[in-house]
Amino acid sequence: MTSVNPYKFIDLFAGIGGFRLALDNLGCQCVFSSEWNKFSQQTYFANFGEQPHGDITQIHELEIPDHDILVGGFPCQPFSIAGVTKYNALGNKHGFDHPTQGTLFFDIVRIIKAKRPSAFILENVKNLQNHNKGKTFKIIRETLFQELGYQLYYQVIDARTVVPQNRKRIFIVGFREPVEFTFPHIEDQKPKAKVILEQNVPQKYTLSDKLWSYLQNYAAKHRAKGNGFGFGLMDFEGITRTLSARYYKDGSEILVPQEGKNPRRLTPRECARLMGFPENFIIPVSDNQAYRQFGNAVVPLIVEEVGKSVLDSLTNNILISPQQVIKQLSLF
Repeated sequence: MTSVNPYKFIDLFAGIGGFRLALDNLGCQCVFSSEWNKFSQQTYFANFGEQPHGDITQIHELEIPDHDILVGGFPCQPFSIAGVTKYNALGNKHGFDHPTQGTLFFDIVRIIKAKRPSAFILENVKNLQNHNKGKTFKIIRETLFQELGYQLYYQVIDARTVVPQNRKRIFIVGFREPVEFTFPHIEDQKPKAKVILEQNVPQKYTLSDKLWSYLQNYAAKHRAKGNGFGFGLMDFEGITRTLSARYYKDGSEILVPQEGKNPRRLTPRECARLMGFPENFIIPVSDNQAYRQFGNAVVPLIVEEVGKSVLDSLTNNILISPQQVIKQLSLF
């Protein structure tokens, strides 16, 4: 998708650029990026030729360029709920009394408040809805909808339709105007784990006898207690467990069976494939840093599908009825 006047976006908590890949593919133009981790900055620069700005908490919102779409996979931190009461038109808390102050979500809030983008796409772990007995997500919804005035849509999407892993994430989409929006139906391509595998993998990725013995004993101990904890061996014809940022520790959640020897970890390139990153994506960092980066990343193919729907809504600009707006108000 291209445009004479492409939609401009900013890439917050940019990581290694999963959102950037998706929106670049849709013909959008990135005008600002921010990522505090120096190793993720290296990977981002290697692939996009742009050094992201650092810690977003230290960047004033008025220094950020005007943009149409704000995107980011923001970290979820506990929100203080002391003194938080139901929002109303005259009773919103602001500044240092705001209930999200001290969290990175607050930085999204202050930027949206100052720059008023046409839309935003936020991503987080699926359990965000249940965090702190649902109070965290309630504050997020109230802040975005009632305080900032954005029409909200949210849905948990499992990326297993496009990549061979179980990966459920919540997407929160908002529009400055109350426009119609529907999350995309993503056709199940039935991906198989075997398609990500490299050939002639170096011996260093094979588990040592000591580590393999430890993982087997750990799993047996928890099975005896009726728990499901333990390593996960890849089903070549199926999908894997969720790749996490802790994969660098022992690789236990996704191990590749090997004929006649101990199983092995995924290589960084296999992790990139498991997340749906393109073959030409450059991995300039150590294996451990790469595991962290891909474990924290978004699946670009999913973001691209959501992004298409967002651009359709912005282009068509079909407003929802006042009754639908009132119905959403009743959720708070």
